[in-house]
Amino acid sequence: MTARKYRLLTLWTCIGMFLVLVVGVVVTNTGSGRGCGTDWPLCNGKFVPAYTLESMVEYSHRAVSGLEGLLVAATFVATWMMKPRSREATFYAGSALLFTIAQAALGAMAVVWPTSDAVLAIHFGISLIAFSSTWLLDAWAKRWVRESQAPAAAAAGKRGGADKLVPPGVFGWIVALLVYCYGVVYLGAYVRHTDSAGGCIGWPLCNGQFVPELSGATGIVFAHRLGAIVLLIAIVAIVTFIAKRTHGHRELTGIGITSIVLVVSQVFSGWLLTATIGNEDAYVFTSLLHTIIISALFSSLCLLAVRAWQLSRR
Repeated sequence: MTARKYRLLTLWTCIGMFLVLVVGVVVTNTGSGRGCGTDWPLCNGKFVPAYTLESMVEYSHRAVSGLEGLLVAATFVATWMMKPRSREATFYAGSALLFTIAQAALGAMAVVWPTSDAVLAIHFGISLIAFSSTWLLDAWAKRWVRESQAPAAAAAGKRGGADKLVPPGVFGWIVALLVYCYGVVYLGAYVRHTDSAGGCIGWPLCNGQFVPELSGATGIVFAHRLGAIVLLIAIVAIVTFIAKRTHGHRELTGIGITSIVLVVSQVFSGWLLTATIGNEDAYVFTSLLHTIIISALFSSLCLLAVRAWQLSRR
């Protein structure tokens, strides 16, 4: 398989995983998780479900996830059969396959057996890792295409960047940030699955207070808001740190600036969620926007960590 064809495969795999995330959010926000009863993989005992909104939304999620699973498996096989085989690409493809299987298994268990909100929130976290794995694989494939088209220029670029080695400590800070970001994402998913979004009315204040009474849904939402603000400050701080320690390394600084734009957008999309919480139709779309941005942000930080590690080893 040529580099261009492989990159096209990874791109479609990444898009497919993104659709799985989007449809999963629609399932949660429309309360369609029980649209197929407790049957899996059938829907209410049928291969073709009844034409109700809940059953069609839930069944669409299963169909998209199933097709994406086949696409992820095909991508893994194509990656494994590469000559010469890339360990980096194999790791990303294997991670995508592993977490896609885990996602499907957890989704099936959530349908068949009663599952706590805390466990349901993990489902989104697993989906996010699967998506980020396909994102990283596509980024690798894009670099492969670029290097295959101009190998001499790529080699010259590597030699030219030798005087801008990334200090190993930068990678550790990015990983710490990535772990923290995952915690904020999990807390946001927990807010959604516990229907706690109404715990804080108004923005940026919560129920008209700077620090509200931290109990029930209010405490959960306030903790998520506080975590998001700290994440914003941390990303700005670490991108500034990277720019200084690497003397403005173009690639890392570019990914860092993208991360800042995304985290700022995420904070404002949180405001949109609060503003539309009383409008169910609008809330579905603002929640989707919130999910899209955080998925891109987490994947961007993953790419930042990977490139920082690779550049620190040159």
